[in-house]
Order: sequence, then C-alpha cells, then structure tokens
Amino acid sequence: MTPTRTRYKVLAWCVALAGITYLDRICIAILAPHVTADLKLSPVQMSIVFSAFTVAYGLFEMPTGYWGDRIGTRRVMTRIVAWWSTFTIATAGAFNYGSLLVIRFLFGAGEAGAFPNSGKTISMWFPMHERGRAQGIFFAGAHITGAVTPLAIGAMLTVMHWRTVFIVFGCIGFLWALGWYRWFRDDPAEHPAVNEAERDYILASRSVAKKGPFHWGEFFKMFSHGHLLLLCFMYFTQSYGFYFFITWCPTYLEQARGFSKLSLGLASGLPLLLCAFADILGGETCDWAVRRFGTRWGRGLVGAFAMLGAAAAMLAGTNAPDPTIAIWLLAIAAGMGSFVLGAAWSTALDMGGAKAGLVGAVMNTAGQVGGALSPIVLGTVLQRTGSWDVPLYATGFLYILGGLCWLVIDARRARLG
Repeated sequence: MTPTRTRYKVLAWCVALAGITYLDRICIAILAPHVTADLKLSPVQMSIVFSAFTVAYGLFEMPTGYWGDRIGTRRVMTRIVAWWSTFTIATAGAFNYGSLLVIRFLFGAGEAGAFPNSGKTISMWFPMHERGRAQGIFFAGAHITGAVTPLAIGAMLTVMHWRTVFIVFGCIGFLWALGWYRWFRDDPAEHPAVNEAERDYILASRSVAKKGPFHWGEFFKMFSHGHLLLLCFMYFTQSYGFYFFITWCPTYLEQARGFSKLSLGLASGLPLLLCAFADILGGETCDWAVRRFGTRWGRGLVGAFAMLGAAAAMLAGTNAPDPTIAIWLLAIAAGMGSFVLGAAWSTALDMGGAKAGLVGAVMNTAGQVGGALSPIVLGTVLQRTGSWDVPLYATGFLYILGGLCWLVIDARRARLG
C-alpha cells in the first residue's frame, strides 16, 4: 500500500499559520512612521510598543506550549489565531500611546505559543529524520510573507488608511482558524485522510513518549540542564538579531543608509526573502548532516556555521560604506541567522519528547527575551547617541556567542520527556 501524504497538508496549514503571524507582526514595523506621526510617539515609545508584544509573547509562551501538550494543538492553535486576529483589528482603534501599548501587549499574549504548538504538531505528524526539512519549510512560510508584506502594505496605503490595513490583515486569521479546526486532527491515526501505510510510517520512527502528569518539580528541573540552557541562550542571540530586521531595519535603511521611499520596500524585504531561502536550505542541510554525522554533530556543526556566518556578515554590513553592499551583507546576516532554525527547533523537539510543546516554548521564550530587548536597546542608544553602528556591532558579537554554544549543545544528554 502506498502511503498517503496527509502530513504534507498538515505542514501546509502550519506554513500558512507562520505566514499570517509575520503578516501581522511586520505590519506594525512598516506602518510605524504613520503610527508614530498620528499618535505623536517618540522613538523610545515606539520601541516599547514593539517590545510590549514580545514581552507578552514571552510571558505566555510556556503556559500555552504546555497547554498544547495537554489538550492537543487543534484547539489551542485555533484559539491562538482567533485571539491575535482580534487584536490585530483592535490595533486600528488605538488613539494614544497607552491604548496602543495595551493592545499590542494583548496581541502578544494571544499569539504566544503559536510556534511551539506548530513544532508540537510537526513532532506528532513527522518522523525525526524529516523534522529539519519540515521546520525549514515552516519558517520559510513566515519569512516569505515577511518579505512581501512591505510591498503589499505600500500598495494598500495608496488606497486606504493605515488603520484599515490592520483590519484587513486581522480578518485573514479568522479564515485560517475556521479551516484548521474543521480539518485538522491532533493524532495522525485519528485523521480520515491518513491511510494505514502513512500512519505506520509516521509512528514507526516518531520519537514521542506517552503523556504523563505535570509536575512542577520536573518543570523547574528542566532549567538545571546545561544543554537546554545553552540552546536557550543561543536562541536568545538569534532572536535578538532577527528582531532588528522586523522592527528598526526599515527606519535604519531610510535614515542611516539613504534609501528612498520607492526603494525602501524592496530593501527592507530583502533580509526576510533571504531568510526564506535559508530556512529551507538550512532544514535540508540539517537533515543531511544528521544522516552523515549523527544527531550531535549534524545539528551542532550546522548551528555553529550559521551563527558564526551571521556574525561575520552583520559586522561587515555595518561597516560597509556603500548602501547597496550594506543591505546585501545585512540580508545575508539575517539569512544565516535563519539557517539555524531547522537545527534549533529539531534539537528542542528531540529534547522535549512528549513535552515538545513545553520545551519548544522554553527555548522560544528565551528568544522573545532577546526580541524584547533588541528594539529597546537600539532605540535607547539611538536616542542618546545618534549612533546606529554601536547596537549593530553588539548584535554581531552576540551572534558569535550563539555560534560557540553549538559546539557544546547535545540533545542526547538533555532528554526531558
């Protein structure tokens, strides 16, 4: 019997989810000049608005990841998308700094757990040796959407107000939530479109233990695992760098590099476009390296190569005098930072087992800490010194530290579920 390929349809749903998350995240970064002008916000206030989402996302990440482990991702991801879509629309109603801050905080609280629960879904529907590719394709969906969003918003602003853009984007999520809840099932064995051959293929090599009761002692014990802590710090550095590209990068290109309004959409979308290619290539490379060198060094070497490459490109791009060369080097830095995602999330899933949602959430929470600090640090340094170079050089240094973590991380020594 030829196996069905329903798991790839599941992946397509997850890719669509990833795309919608970035549609709504990138939206406010591109519309920031209009928002700050209408609401009379300072650079630091706008930085705090950017980070309000990330702080809330981090606070609710682990509870929502654990919730997906307990009741399944079908219901949890439906709630996540419906919630964040509601507050994407609500952003259109912001009338001052305080209201925008509250709305974006609640937006982040609602979106929390989206990526860990997507990872949990992949761990349930894909065998271990296909997870790097699946994670790479998943993140590619997010980054391709992020790359085209500036162009889409530019076109939309010619016919509608910035507030209307938020309303349009928020409605898209509700369509996804309805379709997901109707079609998806938490376990492949329960889905009517999965035949016996595909079910056996998935289950035979799927490394997910049975669910067990939750114990606070086990939860806190996770943080004594040095390999998990290193994975979290590595992801902190990756996210710290990445959040520059989805928050301040358009402003940097316009103010520090002199890009015109006409070319700004293409230039600001280039880093995320390269991220999308790097996601897929990184996932494929990770799976190949695991087959060639084993889990430990297959993922470790890919991770180190990606983060150290991101550091080199970031430092070179910051120092490049020519704006065109600079944006290409910075885009390569963003791409190399995304090249690591297949290895990072596959490692988290391996460590987590039955707790894959929770462990993925722990790692992603560390990333959100980096993401929350990134725009605030940059905005503060910019306001006090007027320098763009100092925070970008610091980002390159953090990438180096993240790359060194991969020389130690070993998922085999931190099996948590």
